[in-house]
Amino acid sequence: MKGIKRILVTLAAIAIVIIILSRCMNAADALPKDIRGEAYAGAATCVKCHQEIKQSFAHNAHGLTSKPVYDQELLKIFAPDSNVFNFDAHQKVVIEKRAGGIFQVAYVDGKEVRAEKFDMVFGSGEKAYTYAYWKGKKLYELPLSYFSAIRNWAISPGFTNQTFYYDRPIGSRCLECHASYVDKKVTQTSGITTDEEMERGALLYGIDCERCHGPGRQHAVFHLENPKEKTAKFITIYKTLSRKQKMDACGVCHSGNTLVAQKSVFGFTPGDNLDDYYAQDFVGFGGGNPDVHGNQTNMLMGSNCYRKSENMTCQSCHNTHENIKGNLKIYSERCISCHQSIKHSEVTLAKGSLSTNCIDCHMPKEPSKLITFQQAGKDHSSPYLLRSHHIAIYPDIKK
Repeated sequence: MKGIKRILVTLAAIAIVIIILSRCMNAADALPKDIRGEAYAGAATCVKCHQEIKQSFAHNAHGLTSKPVYDQELLKIFAPDSNVFNFDAHQKVVIEKRAGGIFQVAYVDGKEVRAEKFDMVFGSGEKAYTYAYWKGKKLYELPLSYFSAIRNWAISPGFTNQTFYYDRPIGSRCLECHASYVDKKVTQTSGITTDEEMERGALLYGIDCERCHGPGRQHAVFHLENPKEKTAKFITIYKTLSRKQKMDACGVCHSGNTLVAQKSVFGFTPGDNLDDYYAQDFVGFGGGNPDVHGNQTNMLMGSNCYRKSENMTCQSCHNTHENIKGNLKIYSERCISCHQSIKHSEVTLAKGSLSTNCIDCHMPKEPSKLITFQQAGKDHSSPYLLRSHHIAIYPDIKK
């Protein structure tokens, strides 16, 4: 009799193990494959449990930093009276809708000499949209970008204003801050030069959940199998990171142009040391005077607010799940949460609105030293204004 009981207990234990394992295997098998590897679950998996975050993040600058061009969206800024950029009396680029899509078409003395299709867009549109086209397994920047400040087309940043140019390559290094992953192949063409090819079908657009939180497949499987467990498991929780680790996580894409990549930051996961991925090149880029473009973490760390605080980080003011870009009142409230007793001069007080706009005075928009854009018919470049993240007193600011 005891032998029978022992057998039954063993069989029951085996059955329970089989059920548990089958449930785990079923949950894992049900998740979509991700091109980054088996440790990743993909954004489509994340939104199953995080719908509210998804709704906000879908309109966030991080999520919109790159995407394929959809003709219907592009047509919203496609205006018949502003789709021509004249370089001079002989050369122009025209935005044209054709049977195969929308193209940037170059003409010389009325004769078409080049036409390339809008395939990919960079940027959320708050400042600008820059576009690219695919040619085989290589990506190239189109000559015209759309600038929100002028609500019109202008020459893409860094391009010559003498003639149209279609052959500026966009490599995987650009996508490391404007996408979540791209599959690439690098071939040594000589002793010092290489050739890079990228797989268009293996490109994850925008910055997705796992780019900031790390691989999430184990996390997803666990919580799908344990829906009552509300404490996040097997995923990076930012409040558990050190101050440097938090700054490094943002610094992957926001620490500026004075850096030289040592290895692809597609492999960076929160908690890693950013110094293992980047090295400073102060000589090549004038690192002692950081530009407002892309240097948010360095500029913040040079601010007294940061230096006199023990725990201030980017997350003190920013929640990347939110879509509050440009809402100066909310950001000002976050300033006041730490600066309730700050006294202002009578001149400043006379300006009013201190509680609703600290930002324009203490984090003003400044022209980038690296990026300008050329408008048609202008003999000078227009400034590209970006919000300074060096929090300070700017005596010359006029509200």
